[in-house]
Amino acid sequence: MNTGSIYGTYEQLLPGVLEHFLGELEKLNEQTKQLTGEGIYEHLHTRVKSDSSMREKCDRRGLPQTARSALRDIMDAIGVRVITRFIDDIMEIVEYIRGIQGVEVVTEKDYIRNAKPNGYRSYHMILSVEVPWRDIDGEEPGRCFIEVQLRTLAMDSWASLEHQLKYKKDIRNQKLIVSELKRCADELAGCDLSMQTIRNLIRSE
Repeated sequence: MNTGSIYGTYEQLLPGVLEHFLGELEKLNEQTKQLTGEGIYEHLHTRVKSDSSMREKCDRRGLPQTARSALRDIMDAIGVRVITRFIDDIMEIVEYIRGIQGVEVVTEKDYIRNAKPNGYRSYHMILSVEVPWRDIDGEEPGRCFIEVQLRTLAMDSWASLEHQLKYKKDIRNQKLIVSELKRCADELAGCDLSMQTIRNLIRSE
């Protein structure tokens, strides 16, 4: 029987790491508003993975249900999804994140330029962030991981629907549905490019 959080004493510290990172993103958003009159992102989705979800993920990975597994072996205890209106905004935010003091990029996957076979598009980053407390390895200041996903509104809408449909049981015509989802993803990608072109034309006047 599980007693206490898988994160142990770190459970109360993780929300503070998330809030600090969000504060850094808000700085960029405010700077962009002052320059252009509009924010660089539309909205954010954030979470600290629940105890039950993290334990389940440890089981799927064949890892022991320990704080070390949750905070070191698995790198998505803290998650941030950034939703933008335009593709260029994603790339600008990525560059900004790379320059935040105390942040190191562990991995990056560009599923926008290199979409997954099913049509999924997004930009993924795993960040190692400096924290002012002793971490699971005994280092102080320590390090903590944040998973960041960046998508346009169109990409996010498609991914949400695809996720819902993927987990439906006993789906008939599954091959047709997969094909239609891929077609929709490609059409939305074309719309994203067109909207970016329109904004570039407006700003160049």
